[in-house]
Formats: sequence, structure tokens, C-alpha cells
Amino acid sequence: MVLLDLIHKFLNLVAPPFTLFTLLIFLPPYQFIKYFLSILGKFFTEDVAGKVIVITGASSGIGEYLAYEYARRGACLTIAARREKSLREVAERALDLGALDVLVVPADVSKVEDCRRVVDKTMSHYGRLDHLVNNAGMTSVSLFEEIEDITNMRSIMDINFWGSVYMTRFAIPYLRYSEGRIVVLSSAASWMPAPRMSLYAASKAAMVLFFEALRIEFGRDIKITLVTPGFVESEMTQGKFIDKTGKVDVNPQMRDVEVGITPVMKVEDCAEAIVNGACRGERYINVPSWFRVTYLWKVFCPDVVEWFLRLSYFSGWGASPEDAPSKKVLDYTGVRKVLYPENIRELGPKTE
Repeated sequence: MVLLDLIHKFLNLVAPPFTLFTLLIFLPPYQFIKYFLSILGKFFTEDVAGKVIVITGASSGIGEYLAYEYARRGACLTIAARREKSLREVAERALDLGALDVLVVPADVSKVEDCRRVVDKTMSHYGRLDHLVNNAGMTSVSLFEEIEDITNMRSIMDINFWGSVYMTRFAIPYLRYSEGRIVVLSSAASWMPAPRMSLYAASKAAMVLFFEALRIEFGRDIKITLVTPGFVESEMTQGKFIDKTGKVDVNPQMRDVEVGITPVMKVEDCAEAIVNGACRGERYINVPSWFRVTYLWKVFCPDVVEWFLRLSYFSGWGASPEDAPSKKVLDYTGVRKVLYPENIRELGPKTE
């Protein structure tokens, strides 16, 4: 026991300076090699023409436009979501854009049997699977202590985390055979502690660590691309959330509180960047790319980040969320017209 205490004291003393010294020596050449490989990746990208791509949450938002982006490259698609009518509309457009075939599978990824059915139908129809895109997700917006029945919020983890786990488990044998790829739509919320989004952030952080562990387990057999979007044009940035009662609500006012003056990326550009990165074999994709600086702020100045977020979301003009400085600045400056894409800009403050 005494010896173990001495070992920990020694490591406490030696590990920090040794790590700093090692980073100073190896980080520059490591970053240079990564940059060189990223340049090469632009010339040697995967051709997905004729390959089979499964996309969950494909009835709207990022998932919908990922389907269109893969379609333009001549892929075969399986698109899954709960809304069959919307899926069929997406399928028609994907075929017009160049998809060789589109299989529509209505499914709720929070249900394990639905996930099994998506993979089984894909294999029955196409006989192979090359990319699994775990995109389905839902956002919750409420203060934790205001949640009326905490069990009503299980759907956040069931959809965001367990839905990706289920889909991955059933797809593994076929992805291993094709030496395929898993594309995981996490979120910048996995590292940025946004107020009122604690459960959503926790589900996205769980996704990151889960798939990073799988990357080690799979080795070269199955590649994994982790995507961490910031604010991207979607139903979520239109104000569609799970509220404190556990029900789905559309509230553009709360959208303005949470997004504030952060620029919202157009969904077409986001989808193109994701598919480009996945085909280049990138391990991590930040969209928009500038959003990765928020991770550096979180790592090196966490207290400053927490102070700034509390100031933005809670301080100032009263207790109501809609009185938060993040929304007031947006309203008073009129920058919504510049920072938000047109189709979500229209869902701004009510004028009734």
C-alpha cells in the first residue's frame, strides 16, 4: 500500500512535465503528417457509386441531404425514419439526383427490432452494406430541475445513443465483410455544455466515446468517421425540441435563445462536407470547420466558457428564457437575416 502511494506521488510529479515535453517534441511532426495525409486524401477518395448506404433519420434535415449527396454520387440507398410519407418524397428526389436505387424502410431506431429490420431488408434487397450513417437524433431543451417526470426523457438516450448502438450491432458482420464505414452524427454539444441541453449533450458525448472505443476494437476492418456539427439548418434549428414534459414541441423562441448569434450552416453544405470527409477516410469531421475552436476553449479555459454561457443564457433582462441576452442581442441587432438560412429565419419572433 505504501509502495502504491509512492508510485502515484511519483506519477503526479513526473507525468505532467513529461507529457508537455513529449507534446512539444512530437506534436509539430505529427500535425505535419496529418496535414500531408489530408492533402493526399483529396486525390484518393472512395468512389461510392453502386455501393449501398444506410441512412437513419433521413426524412428531414441533415439525414435527408446526406441521402441527396450520396445519390449524386450514384450510390444505392436505404433510408429509414418514422415518417413514411416524408421518406418516400426523399426517395423520389434521390432517384432524380442519380441514386441507382432507394429502399424506404419506416422505422423507429429506439426500437431494437426496427433496427434489425432495417439491416435485414437492406441485405435482402441489395445483398451488401458499405456505409452505415447513424444520423437519427432528437434534441431536448429544458432546465434539468424543471423536468416534470425524468422518465419521460428516456427517448433522448433511446434515439440518439441506443438507436446508433442497435443499428451498428446488426450491421457489423456485413460492414466487416465489405470493409465498410460507419458515419456517426454526434454534435459539438458533446464537449460544449450548453444550458438546457444537458441530456442531449450527454447522449452525444456517449456516442463519441462509444464509437471511439469501437474504432479500437474494429481496427482496419470497419472504419469510423465521427461528425460533430455545430448549428446546422434542420428541424432542430427550426425549434423542434422535446420539452420538459417529454413531448415534442416546436418553439422558435427557444431556438433563438439556444442558437443566439451563432451562424447556422446551410444543410446542403453540411451534407457535402460530411460525405466528402467520409470518402476521404477522415476520422473526425467538424461542420462548420471553424466550430472546432470551441473545443480548444473548453479544454484550456473551461471556467471562462462556463461564465460566458451563463452570462449569455441567464443574466440580464429577467427570469424568462426568452429574455436571455443570447436572444435579445439577436432581436435588437436584426442579424437573424444574416446568420440564419432563409427557411429557418422565417420562423423568428411571433408578431401577433
